[in-house]
Amino acid sequence: MTDPSAIHPVILCGGSGTRLWPLSRKARPKPFLPLIGATTLFEQAVGRVAGDTRFAAPIVVAGAQHGDLIEEQMHGAAHRFVVEPAARNTAPAIALAAALLPPEDIMLVCPSDHHIADEAAFRAAALAAAALAANDHMVSFGIAPDRPETGYGYIRRGDALSGGFAIAQFVEKPDGARAEEYLASGEYSWNGGIFAFRAGALLDELATHRPAMAKAVHDAVAAGKEVGTRFHPDAEIFAGIEGDSIDYALMENTARAAMVPADMGWSDIGNWAALQDALSEGDNVVRGTVDLVDCDNVMAISDGPRVSAVGLEDVCIIVSDGEVLVTTREGAQVVGKLPGATNQ
Repeated sequence: MTDPSAIHPVILCGGSGTRLWPLSRKARPKPFLPLIGATTLFEQAVGRVAGDTRFAAPIVVAGAQHGDLIEEQMHGAAHRFVVEPAARNTAPAIALAAALLPPEDIMLVCPSDHHIADEAAFRAAALAAAALAANDHMVSFGIAPDRPETGYGYIRRGDALSGGFAIAQFVEKPDGARAEEYLASGEYSWNGGIFAFRAGALLDELATHRPAMAKAVHDAVAAGKEVGTRFHPDAEIFAGIEGDSIDYALMENTARAAMVPADMGWSDIGNWAALQDALSEGDNVVRGTVDLVDCDNVMAISDGPRVSAVGLEDVCIIVSDGEVLVTTREGAQVVGKLPGATNQ
């Protein structure tokens, strides 16, 4: 039986995962693919809190176009599906879930497309974050950095709190030299996009810093309707929201921002190089019919045709459903801008 004070996981399924094209497509984007192991990233996100009475059944927030995938990959487990009428970034999506919960309930907001190697460390961080959120802190997971990464935002820790730290500063993606400084200082963590809030406190803070957004979410929920396990906010009201991320709308403005440190083998699997790193440390990664000769740090994946490569280094080769991608690891960040990725 679930604890009445259980934490409510809110799993966000936004975005199209274009940087993992051609494997990730609009019809079946990154969360619903088995990129690491036999299960999909979405199934792994659900599984991290499944079977633990400290966590309630998840609330999944996603567009209607992926409803069948969600139902299929929930495998009959209890959940509530909040159907986003339009993509308006993470702040309105999170607020939708908050508006459907009693004000005292604690939310654990998790992207559906991240990899976390140490699930026990994740749950321990979630409990620490929930304790801070119960005292009306707006809590972010601070991911322990293991390299001077320029592709992530950073959080600088402030004064110690019980179970965590106040946040002294949010920092945008740095250049290489600054990322080296952040890593060496020991004061900075990566901003992993995982949060904990008391539902009522979140909505109060949103009303202070984004009043128009808060009102529109409230009205869209009030005028919405429940159909089975799916809740449909009013589409016209929700479409009128000026979207924004939870970081810009709330976390960088609130005086209640806090963080819990989390060293849990995290990756956002944001591009092919990140997937390769999650699968192997500096070695070649192959799937399908692949022959590599004198190659170093190469990832080659094919769903059919043979891939043969000689003398390559730091390259990703992906063959999927009739499309072929070849990119350097450095170029993997811009795959999502290719015509094939944007014109699916």
